[in-house]
Amino acid sequence: MRRFLSICQWILRAVCVIALVMIGTTLLVRFAPGYLSDAREMDARYAGEAKVELSTLAMQSRSPSQMVRAEIQTWFHGDGGISRQYGVPVLELIGPRLAVSGSLLLRALGWSWLFAIAGALLSSSRRRPSFLWQVPFTLLLVIPTAALATVCLIAGIGGPVLVMVLCLAARDFKFLHSTLRSAWLDGHVLHARSQGLTGGRILIGHILPNLVPRLGALASLSIVTALSALVPVEVIFNVPGLGQLAWNAAVNRDLPVLLAATMIMAVAVTFAGMTRLQTTNWNNA
Repeated sequence: MRRFLSICQWILRAVCVIALVMIGTTLLVRFAPGYLSDAREMDARYAGEAKVELSTLAMQSRSPSQMVRAEIQTWFHGDGGISRQYGVPVLELIGPRLAVSGSLLLRALGWSWLFAIAGALLSSSRRRPSFLWQVPFTLLLVIPTAALATVCLIAGIGGPVLVMVLCLAARDFKFLHSTLRSAWLDGHVLHARSQGLTGGRILIGHILPNLVPRLGALASLSIVTALSALVPVEVIFNVPGLGQLAWNAAVNRDLPVLLAATMIMAVAVTFAGMTRLQTTNWNNA
């Protein structure tokens, strides 16, 4: 029964988040400077066509509520609307790019967890913190993702996966290091050490079982961080993924595409929150 209620709460939360995303994105795009303008107006060959399309767009966007209703209707039609920039159904644009971004995210999450766990285990198991591991991860925390991606691109070092891994591993390491460090300093662990138990037995018998309930929080942190880094990484490295599509849609005020991209990211963040909630419930049970 508790699990059923948790699922219902997650569905309700996801619906509310999607509704807020649709309303907020619509308002931002509608009242952004230059929404009712088109670069084709500067060209005499296309100016007439552009004015007709802008006139139709102005009629459709007289009020934000009307725009929201129109976007909801397009999703019920099954195509997500027609892209203002590309002139094709939104779902035709989203599908291939979602696969590219999904592959990038999965590889980045896997490698970042591997590096973060290895660094946290080696650093936290010592009686004194190891600055050899802490310093590089701390430096990576203060470097903006866009700046790191730009440096790697100019220097020809690595690519989008490496930049994503470095950004994610830095935050995951800080979380894991803090959690494991507190576990090593816990009273029953110190008592086990005083009884002569080896570090490996303490790690397997006392540390790792207490780490499992925190994996939901770590997954939530990783997913949210990865989604925030996705846009600048894909734009800078010219990766044809969802982040680049969302950026182009924002620049060109392509509301249907922008709504689709932001809703997918909102659902992913909500799912990450559900992962944390389900892990906590499983632990309490």
